[in-house]
Amino acid sequence: MMEKWLSIIGIGEDGAEALAPAARALIAQATLIVGGARHLALVGDASAERLQWPSPLTDALPTICGRRGKPTVVLASGDPFFYGVGDLIARHVARDEILCIPSPSAFSLAASRLGWSQQDCALLSLHGRAFERLTPQLQPRARIIALSWDETTPARIAAHLASKGMGASRLFVLEHLGGPRERLRETRAGAFDLDGVCALNAVAIEIVAEPGARIIPLAPGLPDAWFENDGQLTKREVRAVTLSTLAPRKGETLWDIGAGSGSISIEWMLSHPANRAIAIERDPERAARIARNALALGVPDLDIVTGAAPQALEALQQPDAIFIGGGADEETLEAAWRRLPVNGRIVVNAVTLETQTLLVRAFEEKGGDLTYLQFSRAHPVGRFHALDPGMAVLQWRTTKQ
Repeated sequence: MMEKWLSIIGIGEDGAEALAPAARALIAQATLIVGGARHLALVGDASAERLQWPSPLTDALPTICGRRGKPTVVLASGDPFFYGVGDLIARHVARDEILCIPSPSAFSLAASRLGWSQQDCALLSLHGRAFERLTPQLQPRARIIALSWDETTPARIAAHLASKGMGASRLFVLEHLGGPRERLRETRAGAFDLDGVCALNAVAIEIVAEPGARIIPLAPGLPDAWFENDGQLTKREVRAVTLSTLAPRKGETLWDIGAGSGSISIEWMLSHPANRAIAIERDPERAARIARNALALGVPDLDIVTGAAPQALEALQQPDAIFIGGGADEETLEAAWRRLPVNGRIVVNAVTLETQTLLVRAFEEKGGDLTYLQFSRAHPVGRFHALDPGMAVLQWRTTKQ
């Protein structure tokens, strides 16, 4: 077994002097030190060869791996395995060859300054990641700690909160945490007026939701009006039943075939941050609309494929579950069934008699459940109200054996 030649060392704003003696010794012995410009400056006059992280970071991996067996150090901010480069490196170097010495993360430093319990906070990074990931975390009385992309992030967060009816939320901007230039400032989102924010900052948020605030519920079935659509939308009540039938689990991938407005795939992803969905839509205008809905509702990583099934399914990553809601036909249903793995789930909704007949045959051949769904909503009739039934939906659901 090869010795641990690659050291990943977390360093804070307090510099190399604050590192443990073992970490300083590893830096002194290294033949190559890799890090950002700020990290390399913090270690001072180390004699090793230096490599500043390129863009993208993966371009440095051949150089790092080429030093296998020679003492090499990678510098990272705080805890390298908490929104850091640790995971990237561990995918290319065996864990038995890595020694990691973390420092306190920006999350732990921010929580300690504010007296917050980390386990009760949502912890996320907006550095190099889509800003819209913040939106699902905006829950009443929630506490959030977010790593900023740059000096513009705090003001952008404040404006976003105000636009959602959360302008009374408290914002704490924490700059240069753990170093001699550390600074903590507080403001309300709707009255954000902090100037001179440095690029290296984190934002802590204490959500105050005003009456009428736009809060994404934790249960499926978002209001129909929240989705931009042209009428091709799985209605709220049917959508809630469909998501329940699809039964999303952490880390699973959904195919949403004939995605329309993207409501099923968006709510699938909202069920857990680790979930993925691929929305397949043949109409380019609808595909663009799906992208806008995904951004507005906080799932910017929704994968959208513009193309017609079944041809568009051929090159896709294998799913854990499949939903067909946009006019299933026999060819598409069979292609989806072939790609569905054992224990994968499939749910198909049908409103036309032709498609319902197809589902009856699928039920007879493959088993599962066949359910008839119909919901009615009250509408005015003169001075009174009557229940107006929506279009009936036949739903077939089964698990592949």
